[in-house]
Amino acid sequence: MFQYLTLPVTAFDQNCSLVWCDQTQQAAVIDPGGDLDVILAEVKRLGLTLGQIWLTHAHIDHAGGAGELAQRLGLPIIGPGEGDQFWIDGLPKQSQMFGFPPAQLFTPTRWLHDGDTVTVGNCTLQVRHCPGHTPGHVVFYSPEAKRAFVGDVLFAGSIGRTDFPQGDHATLIASIKNRLWPMGDDTVFIPGHGPESTFGRERRTNPYVADQ
Repeated sequence: MFQYLTLPVTAFDQNCSLVWCDQTQQAAVIDPGGDLDVILAEVKRLGLTLGQIWLTHAHIDHAGGAGELAQRLGLPIIGPGEGDQFWIDGLPKQSQMFGFPPAQLFTPTRWLHDGDTVTVGNCTLQVRHCPGHTPGHVVFYSPEAKRAFVGDVLFAGSIGRTDFPQGDHATLIASIKNRLWPMGDDTVFIPGHGPESTFGRERRTNPYVADQ
C-alpha cells in the first residue's frame, strides 16, 4: 500500500512529502526544499529506506535542499521537466535572495514528461506536466491512493502564482482543467503550501477555478 507523510519545511512552510511502499519500506522524498535533518529524522523514525528525490519544480523552497541531499546520500534526482533548467541554474541566487542556506547546483538524473511514471517499492505514480507556475512543473498522482502531489499548481482556495519568469496564468488554468480535474473529484491533493483539499471541493468553491 502507498503511504505518505507531509512535513512543512523552510521559512516558507513548504509541504515536503515522504512517500513510501509499506510492503518494502522503500521511500522517496518530494520537494526537499530544506531542513534536511528534520526530513531524515522522520525517515529514520518510520524505518524507511530513502532511495529517490522527486521534484515538482525548481523554486528554492521546493528544490533548495535537493542537491545537498542527493550528494549526502547518493540519491537520484527525478524531475522536474526540462523547462525548469533555468530555475535550477538560479538556485544559488534564489537562496541568497530569500535568505536560504546556500543551495547546491545539480543536474536531474531524469527529467520528467507528461505520461511518465515513477515507482517507489511496489507503488507506481503517474506524472502529469502542469506548466503555468513554472514551465517544467510536474505533479505526481497515485490512482491507488487517490492522492496527487501538485506542488504550487493548486492550493486550497487559491492557485499558484504566475508572475514569476515564464509563468503564465492561462497556461496554469489549462493545466488545472486538463490535467488535474480528470483525476476525479474525490482525489485528495497535497499542495506545496497549506492544507490538503479535494479537486471536487476546489471545483465547487475555489474562486480562481470554480466551474472551469
